Amino acid sequence: MSRRVAILISGRGSNMTALIEAAKAKDFPAEIVVVISNKADAPGLAKARESRIPTLVIESKPFGKDRAGFETALQAALDDNRVDLICLGGFMRLFTAEFVQRWHGRMLNIHPSLLPSFPGLDPHGQALRAGVKISGATVHFVIPQTDAGPIVMQGAVAVRDEDTPDTLAERVLAIEHRIYPDALRLVASGETRLEGDVCKTTANAGLDDTLISPASRSK
Repeated sequence: MSRRVAILISGRGSNMTALIEAAKAKDFPAEIVVVISNKADAPGLAKARESRIPTLVIESKPFGKDRAGFETALQAALDDNRVDLICLGGFMRLFTAEFVQRWHGRMLNIHPSLLPSFPGLDPHGQALRAGVKISGATVHFVIPQTDAGPIVMQGAVAVRDEDTPDTLAERVLAIEHRIYPDALRLVASGETRLEGDVCKTTANAGLDDTLISPASRSK
């Protein structure tokens, strides 16, 4: 049975677009049933409508610091659309622990770093300042702690000496668009399970399961 998915956005929705495109495949185990934004001017809303995905706006600004009040309105919309899974796509609103627990194991987020490294703001700047040679993106289940949930999938890119936060972000974004649909496929098809703080999967690792950077010239 296809799982019913809501995507929550606040901005342009580039990961939303990747998820919508993936869900068009006949064998994809999830259906995007609604896109919800907490900002009426989010550019991603127009993109969703172009793909004939129903959209809703639940403005968060009028609620101010009343996160529970906003979440009551959001939960009502999720219930109305019989949503099974939530995918956050650049959703710039913090949730209460109570809302997160209600959706435990059913809410996904993507972060542009190889968690648990570089959570929070400016992950690309953090990566460059740390001098890492590999960075990437992580799809994880949402828990009350920020960027700390069980990891579903990760993708990596080499960091170049000449990289800036913007150039690194561009390459990592391409990875995000690849792994988010694949991670949703795993979760929606039942190929993942949570064992405490760890997500296990029946899927196999890629055939090329190594990434070394910088590349060595020795044989």
